[in-house]
Amino acid sequence: MTSKVPTVKGTREFYPEQMSLRNFLDEKVRAASQAFGYQEYDGPFIETIDLYAAKSGEELVKKQSFTFEDRGGDLVTLRPELTPSLARMIAAKQNELVYPVRWWSFGPFWRYEQPQKGRTREFFQWNIDMLGVDSPEADAEIIAVAATFLRSVKLDPARATIYVNNRRLMESQFDALGIFPDKRVEVSNLVDRRSKMEPAKWDEYALEVGLSQSQLDGLKNVLGNYDLWKKSDELTRTFDALEALGMKEYIKFNPNIMRGLLYYTGTVFEAFDTTGSLKRSIFGGGRYDNLLEDVGGQPLPGVGFAMGDVVIGIILQEAGLLPEFTPTPAQVLVTVFDEKLSSQSYKLAAELRDAGLNTIVYPEPAKLPKQFKFADRMKMKVALVLGPDEAEKGLVVLKNLLNGEQVQVPREAVVASVKGILNNA
Repeated sequence: MTSKVPTVKGTREFYPEQMSLRNFLDEKVRAASQAFGYQEYDGPFIETIDLYAAKSGEELVKKQSFTFEDRGGDLVTLRPELTPSLARMIAAKQNELVYPVRWWSFGPFWRYEQPQKGRTREFFQWNIDMLGVDSPEADAEIIAVAATFLRSVKLDPARATIYVNNRRLMESQFDALGIFPDKRVEVSNLVDRRSKMEPAKWDEYALEVGLSQSQLDGLKNVLGNYDLWKKSDELTRTFDALEALGMKEYIKFNPNIMRGLLYYTGTVFEAFDTTGSLKRSIFGGGRYDNLLEDVGGQPLPGVGFAMGDVVIGIILQEAGLLPEFTPTPAQVLVTVFDEKLSSQSYKLAAELRDAGLNTIVYPEPAKLPKQFKFADRMKMKVALVLGPDEAEKGLVVLKNLLNGEQVQVPREAVVASVKGILNNA
């Protein structure tokens, strides 16, 4: 027996059920993005590794990227993220674009990570960014887009929370504690890991990275102060704007949110499912005002976030929030009584499609119960029968598969009759 060829580790096969989820997410992120006037774009799926070396961090470049040498000898990678590509694209036409730029994308990405629940090596990701304006209100808008998505998939604030912090606010607290700039990246990573480590282990790690006991105690006080945002004019304005946008209920200040990527400079945020089995981030992002300079552009403020499809898919499935899977987009089946009448069945199906009705013709003559069973399993709503008696009299049998009722209608009235059943379904 021939052995089956396995899939590449960490990749996914999209059977119709899984493709339905992917399309559902595509539809929802598209609607949320377009509601705020964002334009769709995309970048290359393959990039040079140098694009990520400046700002994405050593771990992403050296450990998580699918990197290989092409036939020309250049070192390239399957894209692990989109923001560097976005920065380059903006920089290339920086003087031609209308600002603020509002762009979004939903496409495939690859990271060489250890596959586990909520994490694969191949995934789809929503990226959405605003560039060209530096204001707390811009930060609020991008967060409001994210909250609009959560609301659209029926993840209410009791189930999903967007935690917000500000890097400049935290930098001021680090200054007050005497934590100098050469330690900032390590301390930011330390804060980012706090929820993933046992308290004693985290304390031990903090001392290992060079904090004194008094600095550690002060840092703990900062991370436990949930009124700290009141010291930040940026966050005060951001939260005021979110309230005006009707999204404040989804938002909570959390000084423990830092975001690990090096290019975040101001407000940062991350959303979590607070009640499900998967305690993983749904999406995250923030302000990154310095990125364009690293790809040859002039300084340009930006804010955005990214959301992968794997975690949100699991959350929605566990919460029972996915729409019922429909096996076929066709709601109408035209049966084939016998070979002599098959051409008339195809002609009838063509008329239905011309009228805007998705229609399947059974691919061969078969007993009617078998054809009806097929339609039932595919969750179709109407079956049409064109037998010898009906063909001779200019009639068609309509069977309502939802209630089992069956009627004869004139051939010329079929389209209207089918639409009537579907409209009342």
